[in-house]
Amino acid sequence: MEKPETKEISEKEKRIRSITKIYYSNPKVQEAIFSFAKNREVVPRYFEGFGKRPDALQYPSDIMSLVNKGATSLHASEEIWRDPLQINSDMSPQELDELRSSWDLLIDIDSPFLDYSKIAAKLIIKELEKYGMKNYGLKFSGSKGFHIIVPAGAFPEHFNGEETRKMFPEWPRAISEYLMYKIKPEYNKIVSSLNINFEALKERTNLTKSDVTSIICPNCGSKGEKIKVRRYFCPDCRTKVERKNNHTNRRLKCINDKCGGYLEIEDEKEYFFCANCKTSSFDKSPDSINKVTYTKDARISKSLSQDFKEEVSGEKMASLDLVLVASRHLFRMPYSLHEKTSLASIVLTKEQIDSFTPKDANPFKVEIKNFYPKPQFEEAARLLESAVAWKKIKDEKEEKEITRKYKTFEKINFQGVPEELFPKPIKLLLKGLQEGKKRGLFILITFLRSLNFPPEYINQKIREWNKLNSPPLKEGYIKSQIDWHLKQKKQILPPNYKNESFYKDLNLLDLNAMPKDKNPISEVMRRFRKTQK
Repeated sequence: MEKPETKEISEKEKRIRSITKIYYSNPKVQEAIFSFAKNREVVPRYFEGFGKRPDALQYPSDIMSLVNKGATSLHASEEIWRDPLQINSDMSPQELDELRSSWDLLIDIDSPFLDYSKIAAKLIIKELEKYGMKNYGLKFSGSKGFHIIVPAGAFPEHFNGEETRKMFPEWPRAISEYLMYKIKPEYNKIVSSLNINFEALKERTNLTKSDVTSIICPNCGSKGEKIKVRRYFCPDCRTKVERKNNHTNRRLKCINDKCGGYLEIEDEKEYFFCANCKTSSFDKSPDSINKVTYTKDARISKSLSQDFKEEVSGEKMASLDLVLVASRHLFRMPYSLHEKTSLASIVLTKEQIDSFTPKDANPFKVEIKNFYPKPQFEEAARLLESAVAWKKIKDEKEEKEITRKYKTFEKINFQGVPEELFPKPIKLLLKGLQEGKKRGLFILITFLRSLNFPPEYINQKIREWNKLNSPPLKEGYIKSQIDWHLKQKKQILPPNYKNESFYKDLNLLDLNAMPKDKNPISEVMRRFRKTQK
């Protein structure tokens, strides 16, 4: 008789399972977890997979009950519910709004490098305190990051004519993006000043030096780009001209109407340009040629500077994850264990950040501290006001840019675009993912919606795709994301190909044969035009 197959347990799983019952039996640990769990959705993780949803802790004894069933960690919602057990995966966003009583701002600093996470955590706290925030919580994530929480009570119940409880995830996303925007210049400056071992970086993250190097605008701190300027001259009439970003190899006719000659390349130089504030390092000294032709992006230059620098982009190296806010998003609870490290998600003070080491999170040496302080009345009102105003301006600017770049969309009837015209990265994505499924879902929904596919098709296509994922996303998450996107009035395009957090990280691009188009929609548009002709 053959022996039944048994699952081979990894060393990591053996290690954490050897301590879970001992650790979670600590009454102080149970009290810390249970007190934080009030009115939250709480879901256990059984090493590799999460338990059923919705779930909640009703008694402190529930913790050991879950551990005895094999739970290794506990995860809670940012959202605070009237009754978390009433949550249903078939609920519409409006129904979830009615069941939600409030939400916390949870800033998830997620980096493969603990030292970089420390830098970001200190800068975020510094920024919060600038806005008068004194009552926030800080904890170690259990691996290489930190969680910062601003309690729901710090926010006004109403703002801009809206009920705050109903503005999830829009407002916490706006605040997280705003804080990232505020700390980015100083964060990049600090990380760039460190001695970086690029060989070790590539081994650990698969990022090369060129991957983490950006051109920083000296005027606004935004990411700049390299532009090439070619100087041409006509051998016949001696006319000279300079052109930016002219990559053509065909011969150009002389710009002198009275001359029938052709231009020849005299030399070529590289310059920097910032699309955000139109600052350029292009030289307009008296010695330069007056007659210059520009590309569309470089036509107007409000100011000039020679101070552009190629610097290491700290945000790329640290992979800061400050905008991972979604409906029913879960995060590791304070004093929960971490499956990969077997360390505890301990609470810290800002003074402990610099001296903190993973050894301080030894589960058998934890000191219990409060992660959820009581805030002052509307303590975060000024932060919310600034973030929402900034986000509105940012969205309006992006909408204008979308309208400018893709103004021909409305002129083209995309109805009935065949799937064979889908770009290669989209076709690869449709085969399913193991990692990054939420980012993949965002790409697919925005791609299909931009092509005017009907809601029935989008629902069917997304669910067919989700069956190919390993493991699939939860139905409730799929439904909430589709519903949210379908109710948006403005057009949300899929990310551009150069957005490394999406296509490159999801292994959807052939780096040796990058797409010629900037965006999958523009690629479809170009192909679709050919079929119409």
